[in-house]
Amino acid sequence: MISACLWLLCLAVIQAFTTEAQPAELHAEVPENYGGNFPFYIIKLPLPLGKDKGQIVLSGDSSTDVQDPFAVDPESGFLVATKALDREEKAEYRLQVTLESEDGQVLWGPQPVTVHVKDENDQASGHQAIATVEISIVQSTWIPLEPVHLAENLQVAYPHSIAQVHWNGGDVHYQLQSQPAGPFNVDAEGRIHVTAELDRETQAEYLLQVRAQNSRGEDFAEPLELQVVVMDENDNTPICSPHDPAISIPELSPPGTEVIMLSAEDMDAPGSPNSHIVYRLLSPEPEEGAEEKAFELDSTTGHVTLGTAPLHPGQDIPLQVLAVDLAGSEGGLSSTCEVAVTITDINNHAPEFITSQIGPVSLPEDVKPGVLVATLTATDADLEPAFRLMDFAIEEGDPKGIFDLVWEPDSDHVQLRLQKNLSYEAAPHHKVVVVVRNVEELVGPAPGPGATATVTILVERVIPPLKLDQESYETSIPVSIPAGSLLLTIRPSEPTSRALRFSLVNDSEGWLCIKEGSGEVHTARSLRGAKPGDNYTVLVEAQDTDEPGLSASATIVVHFLKASPVPRLAVAPGPSRHLCTPRQDYGVVVSGASEDPDLANRHGPYSFALGPNPTVQRDWRLQPFNDSHAYLTLALHWVEPGEYMVPVVVHHDAQMWQLQVQVFVCRCNLDGQCLRKVGRMKGMPTKLSAFGVLLGTLAAIGFILILVFTHLALARKKDLDQPADSVPLKAAM
Repeated sequence: MISACLWLLCLAVIQAFTTEAQPAELHAEVPENYGGNFPFYIIKLPLPLGKDKGQIVLSGDSSTDVQDPFAVDPESGFLVATKALDREEKAEYRLQVTLESEDGQVLWGPQPVTVHVKDENDQASGHQAIATVEISIVQSTWIPLEPVHLAENLQVAYPHSIAQVHWNGGDVHYQLQSQPAGPFNVDAEGRIHVTAELDRETQAEYLLQVRAQNSRGEDFAEPLELQVVVMDENDNTPICSPHDPAISIPELSPPGTEVIMLSAEDMDAPGSPNSHIVYRLLSPEPEEGAEEKAFELDSTTGHVTLGTAPLHPGQDIPLQVLAVDLAGSEGGLSSTCEVAVTITDINNHAPEFITSQIGPVSLPEDVKPGVLVATLTATDADLEPAFRLMDFAIEEGDPKGIFDLVWEPDSDHVQLRLQKNLSYEAAPHHKVVVVVRNVEELVGPAPGPGATATVTILVERVIPPLKLDQESYETSIPVSIPAGSLLLTIRPSEPTSRALRFSLVNDSEGWLCIKEGSGEVHTARSLRGAKPGDNYTVLVEAQDTDEPGLSASATIVVHFLKASPVPRLAVAPGPSRHLCTPRQDYGVVVSGASEDPDLANRHGPYSFALGPNPTVQRDWRLQPFNDSHAYLTLALHWVEPGEYMVPVVVHHDAQMWQLQVQVFVCRCNLDGQCLRKVGRMKGMPTKLSAFGVLLGTLAAIGFILILVFTHLALARKKDLDQPADSVPLKAAM
């Protein structure tokens, strides 16, 4: 009977722990007249999770007192019998179990349960019969035991009976061994007890061996084995598997990009609801009203991917995922997996100038190279310092390299500086286009129009002030100086290509005149009325022909001297001089020394000027050579070859005289020298004599030929006049 009870108990335990879904009706068997410990665990009820939120109510039919002999253990959820049952008194009990709230509302159920009382042979008394019984003594055997299923962490009083063995013989002693060692023992009646709570995660199964021994410790038979299976309870929290605590994701990564694969482990029984883990995304939570999510989570696999919500570089996003067992059902245990997700920057922003049009910037054309023209500043929206490094260059508008760019390698601004001199005439304005680029390779679209900036530079024309080589000019002349005499020449302080126009302002007597283009001051007429010792002051003004507003002036002070006897004008002595045309870079030297004894021994510088004849001044040019000589050259590129007398006026120590310089102009040969006629060499015939000799020779030859032909003709005639026989015969050959 005890074996039958143990078998029913094992069957009930197996049925209670293997049934997940609530059946239409539960059936269980209880042996009648059970003589073991009470309460007797019949079957585990499929109570829902959270049963502690209500009270368990057990009810039966009208003939059943539910308080006796049945009850429900609220801790373990087992239906138990509180006392022995008698099948002959009642063979079947129909019960139902509900979970109700405090106000009587049914939260779960009703769950019908039918308990059958298993019959045992307990009715022989009262009947007698006489029979002959033949008894055979056979070897005692063990009754095999079915595996026992025990819930881990079972909250019952210990030691707790789980099975019973029996040896038919007497004087038996029971011994128990556990593989591996466990909290089990056996008493003298063969009842097997568990003495403490079991932990499935520590040991899921035990193999017990029970030995039946005599008083001498000898086994009656082979040990009887009992398998104890520890049934799983949801007593382990999911634990997140090790993973990188920080993850970096480049910005602009497309939706669906894998972020991380999270996983958690549950030490409860594999394949059971207790170890069935699902995942929930705790943070970041989507913003209120936003349809897009930053991350997507696969609740089954824990696979986290990027969502459709835009992410920005530099963001640090705490990602929290909840791992829950019991497939996420209420009452499941959970833990939080955390990952720090950082959105890293990529070089997807091209640098741009803050201002794309600068200027116009005005610069005078005489500004020195190196001056700062403009400062251009650019910006880059990337965060990574390496992606913000910029390179600047002049793209167009400066083909001659007049400007230059100067910047620091890690700077966001560049200086446009002047590198060469400006020229208003060459270019009155410049438009310099500067481009900025990333040093690192750009990812994404090409740079936009903001990557260039245009600097407009206006060149201001600078005209230097007009200055004459002297603030005041002085000269001393005799009152007897002739009209047209050169007194002095007004010149600018520095050589210039600008055309100047000279004029006299207050020549009240009209004694002087000035050449408008050259600045030469001459006497306009005889100085009638001028007295020796007097001074005559005239203002001369020079004006720029291109810029009439630019002018300069100076005074001319003329000191009148006593008239001196004018020397006779003489022609310059010496050999004739030759110049070739077209004009070459040489001329003739004119000496200021005079043969006049009154002038020859004078000391001091000589000044020279061409005579007042306009043609002479057009065709010739006279330049000072030193204090005593001047240099006479052709002024025109071509002068007709021939002999010229060039008048030159010489001034010396208040004296003046005129030279007539004889110049022969000839054609130039390839060497730039004159083509001259070659004179007759001694002993050599001239062309005419040579021609006469040739002609005489030809005449003599002709005369001789005439005589020869005449003689031949006369001889022929004589032969014809003779008789035939008088002609001598030719000798035979």
